[in-house]
Amino acid sequence: MFGDIGGLEVVAIIVMAIVIFGPDKLPKLIQDTMGFIRKVRSFADNAKEDIRSELGPEFQNFDFEDLNPKTFVRKQLIGDGDDPLGLKDLKDSVDIKSALNGDRTPTPTASVDFSKAATAASAGPALAAGERPPFDPDAT
Repeated sequence: MFGDIGGLEVVAIIVMAIVIFGPDKLPKLIQDTMGFIRKVRSFADNAKEDIRSELGPEFQNFDFEDLNPKTFVRKQLIGDGDDPLGLKDLKDSVDIKSALNGDRTPTPTASVDFSKAATAASAGPALAAGERPPFDPDAT
């Protein structure tokens, strides 16, 4: 959450807080802020439990982190452990060290089979020779 804030910035925020609120009011302000954060967390936890109880027993293992767009896309592309598109083989075949060292011709460390991706990506019947693919106006 605060991974991009450095030590100098934290010190500057503390100094500004002491100057603005004063050393006598600052402990009370910190206590009030922490109490507010605790109340928000308990409210969120209670809301999650209410949602789980309303959804029923089949959703007891429902993870709210799955609703995060990054997690959702990763789960839909890669799956729950299987690799239908062959992305793991592709990731393993790239030699990061040679790319970072400036090698113009990186040597692949493994061969990648793209037939998995081709079979997973094909959604319809194969086209005959000379046949044009169907036009989708929503895709353009």
